[in-house]
Amino acid sequence: SKRSRQEKVKETPRPRRRPLLSKPVDDVYLTWLYRRPCYQLEQAVGMLKRFQELDFTHPKQFVYITVTLDMALQKKKKVDPFSSSVALPHRFTDEVNKVLVFTENQQEAEVAQEHGAAIVGGVELIKWILEDEIQADFYVAVPAIIPKLIPLRNKLKRKYPSTRRNSLGSDIPKMVQFFRDCHEYMVQDENIIKTRIARLDMPTEHIIANLKTVIHDICTFKPPDLDPIVRRLVIRSSTSEGLLLDLDGILPQVEKGEEKEENAVEENQQKPVQESVST
Repeated sequence: SKRSRQEKVKETPRPRRRPLLSKPVDDVYLTWLYRRPCYQLEQAVGMLKRFQELDFTHPKQFVYITVTLDMALQKKKKVDPFSSSVALPHRFTDEVNKVLVFTENQQEAEVAQEHGAAIVGGVELIKWILEDEIQADFYVAVPAIIPKLIPLRNKLKRKYPSTRRNSLGSDIPKMVQFFRDCHEYMVQDENIIKTRIARLDMPTEHIIANLKTVIHDICTFKPPDLDPIVRRLVIRSSTSEGLLLDLDGILPQVEKGEEKEENAVEENQQKPVQESVST
């Protein structure tokens, strides 16, 4: 009897899900029956501003984006979860990051303090950092002291000064200025980025510029000859629903097609010459 029941369960076909409809006809409808609408970026920002006016919510609330990533590489490899810091073209907060500068040169230490470094010092800071007596948002260092900072590698992890993150170098004013004002984001849950990018009362073109700056920086973490790393992009404010964005015009353009056409033209131009030489 158990076998017959199991066979009946296997034989019963699963109900097929109806294909989603494109656009509702009426003003009131079941959202799960229809495809989620996709908006142009400028249109979506305008809708968020309109939602705020209709709901009488705070006009200076933050604007957020949720980015779903395609982390796949070739040969079953994946992009490792990453974090990055980017300089936005339009600041949206008065918050300043706390920057610590490692240097044992007195003149360099004075320069760092003059340009706004919160903490400046040498190897004497290692003990305090390991004991959590000193903490900072970002840590930068000059090349001369980096061999002495190895005990901090496991403690600071991704915040450990490195040339790849532009936190190791000789231009102290440039590093301090960048990390004081930069915007940091990171990958969560393996392939999701959630970060704020602006305030809703900012001009639309400023919100768009900040969003594109973050998206273009995200796209640098995957080779351009593979599928785009950004698979889905949603924008919202602190009090609004999320709006799905059309990625056309947002992702950086890859000139793969143009390069192939140019190579094809060059090959076609070279073929008659080679044939005439062989004859």
